[in-house]
Amino acid sequence: MTETSTGSTSGPLGLDPALLEILACPDTHHSPLTADEAASELLCTTCDRAFPVRDGIPVLLLDEARHRDADELARQRGTTGA
Repeated sequence: MTETSTGSTSGPLGLDPALLEILACPDTHHSPLTADEAASELLCTTCDRAFPVRDGIPVLLLDEARHRDADELARQRGTTGA
């Protein structure tokens, strides 16, 4: 977490930690999202969509999300795809 010039704190991807706690996937399951700072994305814990964060603003539109492939999911989970 970092402190901004206004004294507030920012968490992963420059988002307020309280906001990150309440953000959810916009699909019908409304699952929590986790931050992938390296890719500047928020990741759904259920449907494996990745939502971009642009200029510190989460873009939680299903049409803007990408589906992560099996290799990417295996790397994230610490397993191999074979």
